[in-house]
Amino acid sequence: MRYRLNNVKAKLEFGENDIFQAVIDKFDGVKLKNLKIVKKSLDARKKSELFFVCAVEFEADEKLDDKDLAEITQDEKIDFCKLKWEYKLRPVVVGSGPSGMMAGICLAEMGARPIILERGGNVDERKIKVQEFWNTGKLDEKSNVQFGEGGAGTFSDGKLMTGIKKDKFVNKVMTEFIENGAPKEIEYLAKPHIGTDNLVNMVKNIRKKIEKLGGEYRFNEKLVDIITKNGELCVIVVEREDKSCYEIETNHLYLGVGHSARDTFRMLFKRGVLMEQKNFAVGCRIEHKQSDVNLAQYGEKFCNSSYLGAADYKLAEHLEDNRTVYTFCMCPGGVVVGATNLEGCVVTNGMSEFKRDRENANSAVLVNVDSRDFGSNHPLAGIEFQEKLEKRAFIEGGKNYFAPVQKVGDFLNKKPSVSLGRVNPSYLPGVKCADFKNIFDKELYEALVEGIRRMDKKLKGFADYDAVLSAVETRSSSPVRIIRDQNYQANIKGIYPIGEGAGYAGGITSAGADGVRVVYFCR
Repeated sequence: MRYRLNNVKAKLEFGENDIFQAVIDKFDGVKLKNLKIVKKSLDARKKSELFFVCAVEFEADEKLDDKDLAEITQDEKIDFCKLKWEYKLRPVVVGSGPSGMMAGICLAEMGARPIILERGGNVDERKIKVQEFWNTGKLDEKSNVQFGEGGAGTFSDGKLMTGIKKDKFVNKVMTEFIENGAPKEIEYLAKPHIGTDNLVNMVKNIRKKIEKLGGEYRFNEKLVDIITKNGELCVIVVEREDKSCYEIETNHLYLGVGHSARDTFRMLFKRGVLMEQKNFAVGCRIEHKQSDVNLAQYGEKFCNSSYLGAADYKLAEHLEDNRTVYTFCMCPGGVVVGATNLEGCVVTNGMSEFKRDRENANSAVLVNVDSRDFGSNHPLAGIEFQEKLEKRAFIEGGKNYFAPVQKVGDFLNKKPSVSLGRVNPSYLPGVKCADFKNIFDKELYEALVEGIRRMDKKLKGFADYDAVLSAVETRSSSPVRIIRDQNYQANIKGIYPIGEGAGYAGGITSAGADGVRVVYFCR
C-alpha cells in the first residue's frame, strides 16, 4: 500500500534524508520503502520559529493509521507513445512556448512528425538578440523577450505555480520538464521555479527530443494567413525570414501563439476566426532591496539564514468599482527587463536565475482593466489599449527604450521623480526619472496609489519611499480569447487554440498542460 503523510515538520537545516528519517521514526518498527517528498513549504507565521512543512509518500506492507496519513493511488499518466496519429497530413504547431512545446512532444511521441513554426530564432540566437537589446537598445522585432524558442517564459523566473488541479496533463508537463533539465525539486516545492538559466537549456533539450522523434522546428518563420474551404482549414501560409512565402497543407493547426502575437490575432480575426475581448491587468514593476524583503518576511533571526532562499511575497487589495490591485510574477533576487517586441514601445517584465542572488527583488503591481478602460467592446480593443500605454511609456522614457521610473514615495505623493534613492533600478537598457501621471489614466493611477498604500500595511516596507517603480507592464496575460468549442476547436474546423495566448491558461504550467490536453482529446 502507498501512503501520503502530511504535516511533517522539518527544521530549516534538514536535508532529504533527515526528513525521511523523521517519517521512519514516526512509524518505528514498520518497514517503509520508496520514500519521496511530494510537497515542501515554509511556515513563516512566527518570525522566531521558522520551519518547513512537508508531505512524504512511501510504501508499506502493512496497514497504517494516523490522522495525517492518507492511502493513495499512483498518479495517472498518459503514454503518448502508445497512441497513434491517424491522419495523413502532418500537424502544425504555431509557437514554441509551453503550450507549443508540450503539444509538439505529445504529437511527436504519437508519430505525427509535427512541424513547429517559430517566428523568432532558436534559444541561442535569441539570447544574443535579447542581450544586444538590453545592452544597446537595438531591438529585433522577430527575436526578443516575447518571441523565440521557449516563448515569453524563457526570460522570466520560470515559476510553475498554478491554480489548476494536478492531473495527468500537469504530470506530463512536470515529467518532461524534469527529464529535460529542470530541477527535480519542482515536483514538490510549494512555489517551484526553474530559473531563466535552466529554462534555456530545458527548451533546447525539448527541441532535440521532438526532432529525434521525427518532428521539425522551423525558426524565423511566421504564420501569416490561413486558407479554408467549407468552414474547414486546408492550407496555411508561412512567411520566411526573407519575406518570401510558402504553403503547408494541414488539417490540424495548434495555435500556441503567445499573448503578444498581435499581428496574428488581427489576421485570424480578419479571416473570420471568432474571438472575444478578455479582461487582463496593467501596471508597473516595483523593486526593493532583496535584504529588506528577507527581513520583512523572515524576521531578524532568520533573514540571513543560509537555509532559506530569497524571500518572496504575494499581495492583493480589493478596491471600489470592481478594481483589484495585486502583485504578480514576483521575482526574488532578480532583475526588471526590457520586454517589448515592437518599435516605439516600452514593456517591462521580471526575470530571475535559479539562484535568485541579485541585489533587488521585483514584482509586477497590476490593476485589472476591461472594456470601460478600452473604450470599446471590439474583440481587439484590449490590444489597442496595451499599445497606447506602451507608446506613452516609450515617450516618457526618452524615446530610446529606457524605462520611465519613479520612486514609490514620489508616486504616492503624486509628484514626478527627479532623482533616485538607495534602490538602484535594474532595468536595461536604462531608466529615466518620470511622472507616471503621463502614462496611466487617472482612474488606474489612483487605483495603483491606493493599492500600494494598503499593501504596505501587510508587508512592512512595501511602500518604502526609495523603492522604484518601472513602467509599463502590460503583458500579464492575453487581451483576447480565441473561442473554442467542446472539441477544443475554433469555429473553423481544424484550428485548435491552445495556451495562454489563446486565452486558456495563466502561466507556464497551465499553458503546457493545455497543450497536452488538447492533443490528447483531438488526436
